[in-house]
Amino acid sequence: MRCPFCRHPDSRVVDSREAEEGAAIRRRRSCPSCGRRFTTMEEASLRVRKRSGTAEPFSRAKVVAGVHKACQGRPVSAEDLARLAQRVEDTVRSSGAAEVAAEDVGRAILGPLRELDEVAYLRFASVYLAFESLADFEKAISELRAEPAGPADPAPADEVGRPADVTTALAAGPSRP
Repeated sequence: MRCPFCRHPDSRVVDSREAEEGAAIRRRRSCPSCGRRFTTMEEASLRVRKRSGTAEPFSRAKVVAGVHKACQGRPVSAEDLARLAQRVEDTVRSSGAAEVAAEDVGRAILGPLRELDEVAYLRFASVYLAFESLADFEKAISELRAEPAGPADPAPADEVGRPADVTTALAAGPSRP
């Protein structure tokens, strides 16, 4: 690493620390020529190759912005979107490649979004997968019905721990023929 002050071609690392929740490393360096200290940041770069052929750095903010449009009017919080973007980034980074196709990022979004909200999933998938007809929607809906997105939520329970449908039946009293 060149010294930013005297342009000496070498420097010595004095201290290294994790930064940005382990996504980067902050290094304190010292120049052997002028003796001045400076800080550098190292992070693994991840670039997204777009359909046009250009490449740009991966951005969680872009993932959130794209999914946010699909989630308008749905009960999805900003925290949910942030967690989804983190999951997408983790999935894309796990490939180990320094550059991924934009299509791979879109595919990485579909699974977590389906678990988060099925209506938002259909909205996003209709654009991403380029639905052209009602049959495309019908096929996607039938796939959603056939394969639940995640573990089924148990029925809500009352304060004693009984399922809500049992509590309702108890409150109504004995059934009469």
